[in-house]
Amino acid sequence: MGEYNCSLLSSGDSQGKTSQRRQDQTALYTQLVISIALGLGAFITFCVLRPKWTGLYAARKRQKNAASKLPALPDTFLGWIPVLYKISEEQVLASAGLDAYVFLSFFKMAIKFLAVTFFFALVIILPVNVHYRHYRFPPGKAPSLLEYSPNPDASPLWTGLTRRSEEAVTMVDEDSTTYPSSVLWMYVVFTYLFTSLAMYLLVTTTQKIIRIRQEYLGSQTTVTDRTIRLSGIPPDLRDEQKIKETVENLEIGKVESVILCRNWKELDDMMAQRLVLLRKLEEAWTVHLGHSRLRSTHASRERAQSRAAIRQDAPLLQDEGDEHEQDHVTPYGEDRPKTRIWYGFLGLQSRQVDAIDYFEERLRRLDEQIRVIRNKDFSPMPLAFVTLDSVAACQMAVQATMDPTPMRLLANPAPAPSDVIWPNTYLTRSSRITRAWSVTLIILILSVFWTALLVPIAGLVSLKSICSVWPQLAFALDSNAISQSLVASGLPTALISLLTVLVPFLYYWLSTQQGMLSLGEVEMSLISKNFFFTFFNLFVLFTIFGTASISYSKVNDTLAGASKDASEIARKLATSLQDLDYFYINLIILQALGLFPFRLLEFGSVALYPINLIGAKTPRDYAELVQPPVFSYGFYLPQTLLIFVICTVYSVLQSSWLILFFGLVYFLIGSFIYKYQLLYAMDHRQHSTGQAWLIICNCVVIGLIFFEIAMAGLLALRTAFYRSISIIPLLAGTIWFNVVFRRTFDPLMKFIALRSLHSKAPFGDISPGETRYEHDTDRGRAVDEDDETGLRYINPSLILPLEEVWLAKGRANGSSHVGGHHEEENV
Repeated sequence: MGEYNCSLLSSGDSQGKTSQRRQDQTALYTQLVISIALGLGAFITFCVLRPKWTGLYAARKRQKNAASKLPALPDTFLGWIPVLYKISEEQVLASAGLDAYVFLSFFKMAIKFLAVTFFFALVIILPVNVHYRHYRFPPGKAPSLLEYSPNPDASPLWTGLTRRSEEAVTMVDEDSTTYPSSVLWMYVVFTYLFTSLAMYLLVTTTQKIIRIRQEYLGSQTTVTDRTIRLSGIPPDLRDEQKIKETVENLEIGKVESVILCRNWKELDDMMAQRLVLLRKLEEAWTVHLGHSRLRSTHASRERAQSRAAIRQDAPLLQDEGDEHEQDHVTPYGEDRPKTRIWYGFLGLQSRQVDAIDYFEERLRRLDEQIRVIRNKDFSPMPLAFVTLDSVAACQMAVQATMDPTPMRLLANPAPAPSDVIWPNTYLTRSSRITRAWSVTLIILILSVFWTALLVPIAGLVSLKSICSVWPQLAFALDSNAISQSLVASGLPTALISLLTVLVPFLYYWLSTQQGMLSLGEVEMSLISKNFFFTFFNLFVLFTIFGTASISYSKVNDTLAGASKDASEIARKLATSLQDLDYFYINLIILQALGLFPFRLLEFGSVALYPINLIGAKTPRDYAELVQPPVFSYGFYLPQTLLIFVICTVYSVLQSSWLILFFGLVYFLIGSFIYKYQLLYAMDHRQHSTGQAWLIICNCVVIGLIFFEIAMAGLLALRTAFYRSISIIPLLAGTIWFNVVFRRTFDPLMKFIALRSLHSKAPFGDISPGETRYEHDTDRGRAVDEDDETGLRYINPSLILPLEEVWLAKGRANGSSHVGGHHEEENV
C-alpha cells in the first residue's frame, strides 16, 4: 500500500463526517436518477406493448374463466390504470382467491402503518433531530433536509420545540451531539407507539381476513372440503374397508370413499419415463417432417410437381396393409433423424439407428408394461384420503384427536386433488424426517456461505474498506463523487437485489426435496426459507458486518465480542444501523422505482422467450411456450416483508422520514403492480386458502422484536441506560402478544368454524351443487370434475390415458405458434 494512507479518505472529525454525509447525498441523488430512468423506461415500454402482446400481459384473463369476469382494460396508453384501481376487494377475492386477497391485504396494512409513522416522523421526529443536531446548509444552496453537519455555532432551524436541559446526555459516537434527557424519552415513546400501532393493525386485519375466509370457505361443498388426510395408519388398518369402518365408528359422519395411498413408485417412474420418450419421439417426428418440407421447397419444379399429390394426400403413417407400404413416413428421399444407442459390455459399444422407429418401439413396449402394472396389487402405505358425507364431519375430524396412541390416525385438512404431490405420498415418515433435517442442515451451511459472500459486498459501502484491499481504486473513487456513489451505493444495492432474485430458486428446489405432500406446503415452506435468507443474511448479518467489513479480522473480532457479551449485538446493531441508513434508502429506491416496473413488464419472461422459442420444436413445446407465467408467493412475499421490516426498524432513527417515505412509495407502487399481475397477467394456483397470513404475522412480529432490540442498543450507546431498560417490558410484551395472537387466531386460519358452515354464500346466489369458489376459481377442478376420476382422490398415473404423439398438421418446423385442434393431429 506504500504511499497510500487510507486514513486520508475520511476521518473521525466533523469534517470527515460531513464529507461522508455529502457522499451519501450524492449517492442518493444518483440512485434516484438511475432508478427513475430505469423504471420510467420499463413502464413506458409496458404501456406500449400491453395492447399488442395480450398473450403475455393479459394471459390469465384470456385463459382463466375466473379472470374473464373482470372488467376489460382499455387499450389506451394510461386508460387501464383507473379501471384497475376501481376493482374491488370482492372482485379480487372472487377472481383470484384467498391467497391473492391476503397478499394484497398485507400491502394495504403496510400502507396504513407507513402513512401514520411517516406523519409522526415528519412532524415530530425530524424537527427534533434538526433542532438538536444543528443542521446547517452550505453557502449558496437552497435548504435541503438531506444535508447537515454538526455545527455548534449554527442557529437551530426550529426554536422552542423543546428546551435544553441542564442535565444533557452525550452521544458516544463521532458526532458528539448532545441530547437532553427529556428528548431521549421521545425514542422510547415512539417505540411503544409504533409497536402498538403495528399490533393493532395486525389484529384488525387478521380479524377481517378470518371473517372473509370463514364466509368464503364456509359455503363450500366440494370434495376437497369434505376430505381429510389421515396419516399414521397402523399396519392392521391399512385397508380401505377397515379405514371406513374405523372412521364411521367415531360417529362423526358417513364415509363416502377412501383412497389408501400405496407404493406407486414403479408406476410413477414408468409414466415419467414415458413422457420423456414421448417428447423425444415428437421431436424426432417434427425434425423429420420439417426437414422434408424445407428441402422439398428447394427441389426442382419437376420433382415437386411429381410428388405434390402424395404430399397433400398421404397420411403421416402408412397403413400396414397398404399395397404401397413404405419403410418410412414421407415419400421424400431424405434421411430420417438418427439416434445413438449404447450396448454391449458396460455399454461401451454404440451404433446409430432410426430415431423414429427406435422411440416408437420403446414407447410401445413401455405402454404394454404400464397397462400390466396398473393392475398390480401395490403395497399399502400409512396414508389415506378419506372423503366424508359433509363438511361439518370433516371439520370435526380434523379438529379432534382420533386415536389415544401418539402419532396414530392423525387427521388433517386435505389439499385439493390437483395440489397433491403423489410421488411423496408413499414416502415413509422416517424418510420425510430425514429429508427435512437434511434440508435444514443445508440451509445452515448456505447461511455461512452467504455470510462470507456478504462481507465483501458490505465492504463496498465504505471507501476505507475498499482501500484496505485495493487502495488505488479507493483513491480514484474518492476523487470522483459520481463514480464513488455508483460503486459504494449502486453496486451493493444491485448485488443485494440480484441475490433476492436468484437465491429463491435454490430454496425452491430445496423445498421440493423435503417430501411435502402438497404444493401448498411447498409454497409456505418457500416463503419461510426465503424470508429467513432475506432477513437474517441480507439484513441482520449485513447490518452487523456493515461497519466491520474493513477486514476479515474485524469481522472475527465482532463475532468474538458478540459471543462473549450479548449486549454487544445490540450495540453493534445500533451503530451499524445509523451508518447504513442511506444504503437501505438506496435499496428501497431501487426496488420501488427501478425494479418494480420491470416486474410489470415481466422482463424475465420477455428476455427468455426468444431463447425458449429457439429451442421449441414440437407443438407441445409451443403450447407450453404460450402459457402464462406463474406467480409464486414464495418468490415475492419475502422481499416485501424485508422492506417492511427495514422501514419499521428505521421508523424512529434520524433518517426515518426518508426511509418511511420511500417505503410508502414502495408499497403503493407494489400493491398496484401485483394487483395487475394477479388479476390479469400471471397464473397462480389456489394452494393455501390464505394461510400465508400466519407467516406474514410471524415475520412482522420478528421485525418488531428486532426494532425494539435496535432501539435499546441505540439508547445504550447514548448512555441512556434507564431509557434503554424501559424497552425491555415492551420486548416482553411483544413476545407475549405473539403467543396470545397465535393461540387466538391460528385455529381460525387453519380450520372452518362449524357455525360458519351454515352461512350463506357471501357472493350472491349460485347454481345448485356449485359454490362460487368452484365457479370463479379453478382450484381442483381439473381433477375434481373430471369424469374419469370419479370425483375422488386418485393418483393420475393410474387412470390417465396413454397420450399419443402430438404433431402439427401441415406446419413446418419453426412455426411460432400452435394452431387449433383442427390443425393438429395425433399419430
